Amino acid sequence: MANEKSSAEARLRATLASIAPGTDLREGLERILRGRTGGLLVLGQDKTVESISTGGFSLDVPFTPTALRELAKMDGAIILDREATRIVRAAVHLMPDPSIHTEEAGTRHRTADRVSRQTNLPVVSVSQSMHLIAVYVGDTRYVLEDSGQILSRANQALATLERYKLRLDEVSGTLSALEIEDLVTVRDVASVAQRLEMVLRIAREIEDYVVELGTDGRLLSLQLDELVSGVDIERELVVRDYIPSGRKARDVMKVLREVEQLSSGELVDVAAVARAMSLGAPEHLDTAITPRGYRLLAKVPRLPATVVDRLVEHFGNLQKLLAASIDDLQIVEGVGELRARSVREGLSRLAESSILERYV
Repeated sequence: MANEKSSAEARLRATLASIAPGTDLREGLERILRGRTGGLLVLGQDKTVESISTGGFSLDVPFTPTALRELAKMDGAIILDREATRIVRAAVHLMPDPSIHTEEAGTRHRTADRVSRQTNLPVVSVSQSMHLIAVYVGDTRYVLEDSGQILSRANQALATLERYKLRLDEVSGTLSALEIEDLVTVRDVASVAQRLEMVLRIAREIEDYVVELGTDGRLLSLQLDELVSGVDIERELVVRDYIPSGRKARDVMKVLREVEQLSSGELVDVAAVARAMSLGAPEHLDTAITPRGYRLLAKVPRLPATVVDRLVEHFGNLQKLLAASIDDLQIVEGVGELRARSVREGLSRLAESSILERYV
């Protein structure tokens, strides 16, 4: 069920991207909207579409916004190829299965809904009377909005993301200091995982706005990339640091999916996050827990991931890594004297800065 939902969302995002501002198809749809003639477009041609199509005429010509506008003046649907680069047919009468359930009232929207459900292809309906563009993808109906309205909501979401990112940086810094002092509890880890997931959920919402805005969302996309850079990696490192012993690499991805599937209500509950991370029941929130050291080692400059894995495997936890001398570090495969010195100095600087940030 989750995979089906994810697939449907991906198809909707791809369709919205193909009709976003800045594309030829969007320009053509807006011309139809301004001309107040209405229109019905099927984005794809296959045997199912042919079986429910009658009348009209074949064209198979390159797509242009002007051609789309002129063809929309005639009755009937317009059929494009899947990439919306060619106009295949025009003035087509579509006869989808009337037994397919739809809650749409208008003839054009009802047809669009049924055709999309039956063919599994995106269908776009431009309403003459309601002056709107509706996109049908499978069971989903999505009404396109003015870029200004979308941008307003996106900016509000971006401001929220900035606040959440600041809070994430705070709890992440606190966790680093607690790791250095070996004072971490399950609650501390779950709080960081909680904030990481919250930031990513807001980011995904903004990504949807960016897709729908097309060229109008370029600046928004740059701001988003800057804010969430490294958050995905941080989330995986937290899980790798604290996942119970004996769990394999694939279990890390399983834990990440468990956290992703938490509802909004569950996500605000630290105990629910801890449970999703396999860190124990609510009564275990204040239980001490020791990191392996992935998070802090990832902050040491120019340290390959393979070397990080070997260091963690050899020493077992962060406290032993912090106590290791340069000679101890050199024992690990792939760690020569220069790299051992770099790791030793890097961890020392991180330990000093983390504790200073917490107490100063």
